Amino acid sequence: MNLQQVDKLTFPEKHPRDWLTAFLILSFSLLHLSFFYSYTLMNGDEGIILQGAERILQGEVLYRDFFAFITPGSYYWIAFFFKVFGSSIGVGRAVLVVEGAFLSVLTYLLARRVCSRWSAFFASALVPLTGLPNRFLVLHNWDSTLWAFLTIYCAVLYLQKPRRVWVFAAGLFAAVTFLFEQSKGAGIVFGLGLAAMILVMTDHEMRSPINLRLLAAFIIGFGLPLLFTFVYFGMHHALFQMFQDWLWPLRNYSAANRTSYGFVTLSGSDRAELYSEPWPSRLFVMLITGPWLIIPALPIFGAGVLFYAVHKNWRASRTGSGRGYYIVTSASVVGVLLSIFATGRPDFTHLVYVSPILFVILAWIIDRQMWPSVVRPVMPVVVFVLVLSCLGFGLSLLSQPLNAVHTLHTRRGTLRSVKPDEVVDYVQKNVRAGDTMLVYPYLPLYYYLTGTFSPSRYEYLQPGLHTPEQFQELARAVEADQTQVILFEPSFREKAPTAFPATPTEILNGKDPLADYISSHYRKCTDLTSQNFWHFAVMLRKDLACP
Repeated sequence: MNLQQVDKLTFPEKHPRDWLTAFLILSFSLLHLSFFYSYTLMNGDEGIILQGAERILQGEVLYRDFFAFITPGSYYWIAFFFKVFGSSIGVGRAVLVVEGAFLSVLTYLLARRVCSRWSAFFASALVPLTGLPNRFLVLHNWDSTLWAFLTIYCAVLYLQKPRRVWVFAAGLFAAVTFLFEQSKGAGIVFGLGLAAMILVMTDHEMRSPINLRLLAAFIIGFGLPLLFTFVYFGMHHALFQMFQDWLWPLRNYSAANRTSYGFVTLSGSDRAELYSEPWPSRLFVMLITGPWLIIPALPIFGAGVLFYAVHKNWRASRTGSGRGYYIVTSASVVGVLLSIFATGRPDFTHLVYVSPILFVILAWIIDRQMWPSVVRPVMPVVVFVLVLSCLGFGLSLLSQPLNAVHTLHTRRGTLRSVKPDEVVDYVQKNVRAGDTMLVYPYLPLYYYLTGTFSPSRYEYLQPGLHTPEQFQELARAVEADQTQVILFEPSFREKAPTAFPATPTEILNGKDPLADYISSHYRKCTDLTSQNFWHFAVMLRKDLACP
């Protein structure tokens, strides 16, 4: 690597051509992501935030009235937009599209500081192709990535224009990141702290007393959102429960969700089918699934850049803004990566959630100026394969909404899907909006789309993740509510090892008290299929007649 050539950073915000390029990236991202706007695969995760936001609109308070093991940001963020524009899946998806477009622009602005305009453009254009479409879901993961990216952006702005306002803004956005996802917020703070420590130790000018003022600015910026949050939940008598729920993942989350680094969620049969074709077809599959390897490799490359930049700084006993940029950016990537490891899920999916930040590193790779002269001749071939692979991956994702020929008319808006959905139609014909029903064990999106509610404070309960006491609490809530309709998926435990490979076998093979309760108090009326892989049995209380 050669960091000597990037001691000075470009300031793209000062150049009209960069503004034009950023606008083109924004427009392209909005256009491309609009194809996914109304597309659904009925992913089980998406309804968590949407239904929580709906509960807040109904007057409930997070933690006090319903359970969540993440910090409150996304719930109230989406509830705000629901309050202003109305509660619909379209509003949630519109927020997601705009966030995705801005993430692409941030990738360009951060990469452009050390890369050529074309290198930064290519990397940022790949963000909406390979990132958000892979998990186009209203989730806290994308929200928190946006705030984390803004934190890094403000830190880099400080390197170029040393003003306390940028340190204050970095602290503010770091706190907001924490309030949207506690692990990612902790990771970004660790990364910035690591970068600050390295810069202070390698730059004598940064050891002046003025750094105390900078530290105070960061602490004030970080403390204000937290103080507001504590006051709000304290006023609603939910402060103690909030802290309990924030700490809940430390004891429970990784028990069922632990995966290996870069793990891709595929069943054994799917893997065999992918790589059982003749060699020409197999090479094609390997090309378009290249991001399964490329994206996990980017944080490792970033860690290598950090090590190299630190080594060069120590030898030079000084730091230019270019070297400082590499230290701040790569240290932040390391911090975010450690936060993913802390959750126990450094799989491909969770790396995709931070891919807009990681694609800044891809821009470094595409741009040849940091490479030694001996490597540069082969880099065009490497870059061509990387870009072609990401493009193929993105087009394969785009084929899904383009082939979505079925229309789903829900109480929260219209969606399109590849397969028909029998569950939505059945529920909307037989359960009134606002009534309770139970979706067990996992698919809270149905609550939101059909305008119904869980009879308990839980939107879902996952074997191996939630505690036996929480299952018992749900059973008591169903009993007290005399819930009439239950959508029960008996095969969930058979599918769980594919998505949640760390789930203990004894739990999956053990007794399910809630399933036993359902069998003894409810009768099956019919079977319903959604998207060809969710298979629910409609269970009605035995004292009721099937419709």
